[in-house]
Amino acid sequence: MNGISTLLIVVGLFLVGGIISFVKQKMPASLIVLLSLGAALCLVAGVLRLEVWN
Repeated sequence: MNGISTLLIVVGLFLVGGIISFVKQKMPASLIVLLSLGAALCLVAGVLRLEVWN
């Protein structure tokens, strides 16, 4: 596991926490969807950059 993949996974998990917080605060759905897309992209990119796939 290298530094960039770790960073992407941590940022993705941070954004997931933000999604949970925004849902509890009843923020607009478009903002939650945008945050969800960002979290999903970070997590997928982090997992795909792991060195276990080689």
